[in-house]
Amino acid sequence: MNLQVTATPSARMCAVIPTYNNPKTIGLVVEQVLRFIDTVFVVDDGSLEPGRVAVDALQETPGVVVLRRAQNGGKGAAVKDGLRAAHAAGYSHALQVDADNQHELARIPDLLAESARHPEAVILAYPVFDETVPKGRLHARKITIFWTTLETFGRSIIDPMCGFRIYPVPATVQVLPKSNYMDFDPELAVRLIWSGTPAVNVPTRVRYLTAEQGGVSNFHVFYDNVRISWMHTRLFTLSLFLFLFRPDKILRARRAARALKTRALGHGQLAKSS
Repeated sequence: MNLQVTATPSARMCAVIPTYNNPKTIGLVVEQVLRFIDTVFVVDDGSLEPGRVAVDALQETPGVVVLRRAQNGGKGAAVKDGLRAAHAAGYSHALQVDADNQHELARIPDLLAESARHPEAVILAYPVFDETVPKGRLHARKITIFWTTLETFGRSIIDPMCGFRIYPVPATVQVLPKSNYMDFDPELAVRLIWSGTPAVNVPTRVRYLTAEQGGVSNFHVFYDNVRISWMHTRLFTLSLFLFLFRPDKILRARRAARALKTRALGHGQLAKSS
């Protein structure tokens, strides 16, 4: 039986799964997501033949909507296509999850429950890594977390890089960034905070799969680090502009965060809201 968002009767939940060359894992991820959510938008970002064949096999699965990009444009480009399709179809919320099966998909009900309690919020999973995590990724992550904390004037976002989250769709499509690659997830999280969308942070285990298990890394060490560095340069500069000339936007974001935190504490909720 699928778990539905029940706290807000008008809410409509879907999932968006971007995929690029994930032939060994995309089917398993979709199968697990469909246990909890009835409609899944699978966005094939120009996969090579094995990936395309794996996506083709999903087209007849009830609840799966396949979107195809003519050429690879990056994870962010694929997610944006999925979110726009979800918005056009009238969905109010969308779960984003990666196709590589690294996320703890058994936590989906917990994210759905937080979204039901706080439909105005973005629900951000933050990773609890095991021994499979590359140490270089941890150090790079700490740098991005540092800059994101500065850009949002506080610890609203525990981890901006994790691609396991629930968006309030109408608010999200209004602030979609131009970023198309690994800079997409952190920039969108920051821009949502700036727009007055509060965040609820939920812990989840993350594991890195071997190549034999279907583990595929689409992170380009040089290009994506350059993109992320440029993104933080832009966002930090913009945050200074907001601080000096648009403090009303900062105050609105902080008021939304405080209201959500007060409500969460009042209900004894354990997720970290900010």
